[in-house]
Amino acid sequence: MSEKTLTESGRESAVDAHPEASAKRWWILAVVALAQLMVVLDATIVNIALPSAQADLGFSDGNRQWIVTAYALAFASLLLLGGRIADLFGRKTAFLVGVVGFAAVSALGGAATNFEMLVTARALQGAFGALLAPAALSLLNTTFTDAREKAKAFSVYGAIAGAGGAVGLLLGGLLTDALDWRWTLYVNVVIAVFAFAGGWILLHNHRDAANSKLDVPGTLLVAAGLFSLVYGFSNAETHDWNAPETWGFLIAGGVLLTAFAWWQTRAAHPLLPLRILLDRNRAASFLAVLISGGGMFGVFLFLTYYLQLNLGFSPTKTGVAFLPMVAALMVAAQVSTTKLVPRVGPKAIIPFGFAVAAVGMAWLTGIGVGSSYVSAVLPQLIVTGFGLGLVMPPAMQLATGGVAAEDAGVASATVNAMQQVGGSIGTALLNTLAASAATDYLAGKDPRNKLVQAQATIESYTTAFWWSAGLFAAGAVIAFLLFRRGVPEQDASAAPVVHM
Repeated sequence: MSEKTLTESGRESAVDAHPEASAKRWWILAVVALAQLMVVLDATIVNIALPSAQADLGFSDGNRQWIVTAYALAFASLLLLGGRIADLFGRKTAFLVGVVGFAAVSALGGAATNFEMLVTARALQGAFGALLAPAALSLLNTTFTDAREKAKAFSVYGAIAGAGGAVGLLLGGLLTDALDWRWTLYVNVVIAVFAFAGGWILLHNHRDAANSKLDVPGTLLVAAGLFSLVYGFSNAETHDWNAPETWGFLIAGGVLLTAFAWWQTRAAHPLLPLRILLDRNRAASFLAVLISGGGMFGVFLFLTYYLQLNLGFSPTKTGVAFLPMVAALMVAAQVSTTKLVPRVGPKAIIPFGFAVAAVGMAWLTGIGVGSSYVSAVLPQLIVTGFGLGLVMPPAMQLATGGVAAEDAGVASATVNAMQQVGGSIGTALLNTLAASAATDYLAGKDPRNKLVQAQATIESYTTAFWWSAGLFAAGAVIAFLLFRRGVPEQDASAAPVVHM
């Protein structure tokens, strides 16, 4: 029998085995994408609304960061547990519980009457997001068995994961300007209604790891380790790298994660089977997601400051300013996952994407106090967005492709954890470097001079952009060295992925 016949018969058998799921797969993609958008939005949508929420509830500047950090801490530390729950108890169950819980605590946050109520709601959002995100990604990985269709599905998912932060800024600005800061949380209830209805009707509850047990020691070790790591980097923003609250938690996180890795080699039912990490392309993809998550904050965070504080953009106008980047990222996502990687492999495409993003960030360092958005920001955003579109969607696809069905949830959780930890590291590192650059510039100058102050902020932004460019350049080198040559097997043909 010819290879073509084998491929076609494999595709037909996959479709025949689950004809109902096959017919609904594109609707399932829409539901999964909607849920993923809800989770990704909440990493940034509240940022623009923070000044309004602070004025309304009367909390201090020192407490303001916890509205963002509480979400990140809960989300990052519980992701692997959420992924394993999806494998053990069923992806549909995990998905629906995650959607309902996320909506309920979003409503709680929107109705907050004080700081404590709002920060609690944000932490609970992170917890339910940690259940929802890996369930959504693993559903995508197991729903699409045809390699070409899987590539299209991941181009959509990867674009949302990469551009969701920018969309969150836009939506946050629109809702804050038009309605009230509380609607940046209430909007999740509206999204959740559609996601829950679609999930209830379309999804089937697969329990591929039903015979396994939850690795309790591993769960405690990795949750505490990730919490300590993210908390340590968060403290670097508000304290100092020399503060015990920073290096103490970073060291604790490193020790706990090392202990977790050791335990996974001995556990009867490991939370994160090491076979997931030992595949070379998959390990390279995890690192690519980590690096791109860290570098992207150089775009979203500091460019948001520049557009609003220096160019005088409103929150809504700031969000609109990011749309060209989103468009470029989505175009590149489609091209990279469906055309380029299946033909030439990741070793050429993902490093090239990192290099393009590095060029875009380096170009962005040319901003000045009176620069024009059209000439000094727009082209650079498009270039950076296109580069990231060549990196994130194919990396996410390769990171979860070909894993055993019983490991789909935890592999998906690892991808989300890499993006979240990368974002936390990037935020802390770039904030610290930017603040130091501004301080160095002001040394020996009159800080009361408005022009001097404005130029100091420009120095802080451009420093962050240079470091983001360097991070992307390092990503290009690492990806080139780690990815295998050639086309991955699951992309080389249209044969269905065989779960080991």
